[in-house]
Amino acid sequence: MNLCGFVAIYAMSVIKKKVAFHTLGCKLNYAETSTISRSFPEEKFERVPANSKADIYIINTCSVTDAADKKCRQAIKKFINLSPGAFIAVIGCYAQLKPQEISSIPGVDLVLGTNEKFDIVDYITGLNKKQKTEIHSCDLNSTDSFNPSFSLGGRTRSFLKVQDGCDYGCSYCTIPLARGQSRNAEISAIMREAEHIAGKGVKEIVITGVNIGDFGKSTGDSFTGLLKELVKVPGIERFRISSIEPNLLTDELIELTVKNEKILPHFHIPLQSGCNKILGLMRRRYTRDIFASRIKMVMEKLTLAGIGADVIVGFPGESVSDFEDTYSFLEDIPLSYLHVFTFSERPDTVAEKLPGKVLYKDKEKRSKSLIELSQKKNLIFNKLNTGQVTNVLFESTRNEGLITGFTSNYIRVEHPWESRLAGQIKKVRLNKISQSGRMSIELIE
Repeated sequence: MNLCGFVAIYAMSVIKKKVAFHTLGCKLNYAETSTISRSFPEEKFERVPANSKADIYIINTCSVTDAADKKCRQAIKKFINLSPGAFIAVIGCYAQLKPQEISSIPGVDLVLGTNEKFDIVDYITGLNKKQKTEIHSCDLNSTDSFNPSFSLGGRTRSFLKVQDGCDYGCSYCTIPLARGQSRNAEISAIMREAEHIAGKGVKEIVITGVNIGDFGKSTGDSFTGLLKELVKVPGIERFRISSIEPNLLTDELIELTVKNEKILPHFHIPLQSGCNKILGLMRRRYTRDIFASRIKMVMEKLTLAGIGADVIVGFPGESVSDFEDTYSFLEDIPLSYLHVFTFSERPDTVAEKLPGKVLYKDKEKRSKSLIELSQKKNLIFNKLNTGQVTNVLFESTRNEGLITGFTSNYIRVEHPWESRLAGQIKKVRLNKISQSGRMSIELIE
């Protein structure tokens, strides 16, 4: 038998280890998990769904709130119980911030911090359960590298990481502690990533990062400059901005969105509070008047743009009148939806030591009030768009006999399942709001 025959027989005899990935948190985490999963050699590992039996579980964690920490612990214990003999590795923000807390969970074998997680294959030298959890997590500093990431497979769109870290130092936030300072790759490197995504047939890229409007700080570029280059990538028809700070939503960026149809008229803009006193306590870099001026500018140029905002309720020092100030401010501006968060005290932040703690029942009441306001605003926005002709990117999954998708301005639509539509962009007319809250449509061939 020749050498090739021996190699073939050996390859057939190698039993691949089953590895499963579970992601918690933001779009950035999903992009990074996808990239990390591709670092596992296909000849040695077989990727399986997270809810199935596996030899290795990789859990990419979030730590933005106390509730996020709790979900991480629940997920870790779930996979330990699902497959007690499996190798359990925990990575991500929670792993960076609280490695010792994670290592105290019986059954965890490996904890990797922000910089180390991308080298996870090198750390998994053996798959035997550890007597003691291994922790590899170094302090973050200005020399942290930028690890390019993007998601592929299982989704109609791809999340492309263009920036990491944050220099803002908001009083309630642990992200700078978990991810380090703001940094990014060169535009040319990100272009190559986008071209690779386009080569896989993906039609929409969601641009992600911690503070993407800060792009260029480490390379002398700008976020608008990046977008001007990305729209040149053939094959990608839509670029969606995941989230951008109000003080970084420039006139130039809005004008570029107006002029280039590839950049979608959808802006998610963190507000956090509509009360200037609370914004000051939060150490945000704008006032509510600046936020309102950015919304006004968008609506003047893009009358049907989808605009969402993040809001935190129950921040220390937020009185009833402060919350009412926020509510009335939000009620008066043309937002299409809100993401409402109940304030969660995070260790090692300035907000942790602020006086004027808000009672849990009051935070819950305020949260419910804003969620109801969000539903009203979304209904108004959908009604405003009824009858409009627009483009929809359809998802690739079938759900209760329906196919769903998003318009460019982020309206969720539904249509009776047609396999030919999956992953395609089609022109449609928005008809009416269905019982599910989505818009029904008419295809325009």
